[in-house]
Amino acid sequence: MTQTMKQTGQTTAREERRTDQAISHGVLLAVCCLLSYKINTDLLTFSGFVLRDDELLGGMWAVVATIFVLRGSYEESAKAALLRTSATVLSFALCLVYLLVFPFRVWGLVVLIAIGAIVLDLIGRSEDVITASITTTVVMVVAAISPQQAWRQPILRLIDTIVGIAVGIAGAWIGLKLATRIPNQASAGVGQIHEKSIP
Repeated sequence: MTQTMKQTGQTTAREERRTDQAISHGVLLAVCCLLSYKINTDLLTFSGFVLRDDELLGGMWAVVATIFVLRGSYEESAKAALLRTSATVLSFALCLVYLLVFPFRVWGLVVLIAIGAIVLDLIGRSEDVITASITTTVVMVVAAISPQQAWRQPILRLIDTIVGIAVGIAGAWIGLKLATRIPNQASAGVGQIHEKSIP
């Protein structure tokens, strides 16, 4: 009977810890996304460097970067940040060079996607191809929507990405600190249940 109560207590503690971790991660992600959006839109608004449409796009892009980076553990978040950074830098460099010379064209988009994929494969970063291709597509299409000074789009989106990554990494660090506290509390709870089960 005592062993059964002990196993039940351990199972309950694990479920509570999993629930606490899920809630903590969800709330932390939401807060970080809000910070990314507000930091980016308020910064651009204050600078007066872009139009409102660009401000909203920048906020969205920063939030996407935060969502991409903030994972279940700090190690996973750091790896995701490295992936996002390398793919983004290459994509933005290609887009900037292209848009300084040419306006948006579909053939230009597909050529940039091909170049990015080839370069990443050759340097052993094939896992970054998807992210780089998506980034290139978004930047080029946005440049087509706002053709005036389209070359600014890669620069602005790079700033957005940096903000989103920084907030995501900060959030992951906070999550790491929270994660070290939850298991300790859960262990304490198991110990208390075990003590109560001893006649």
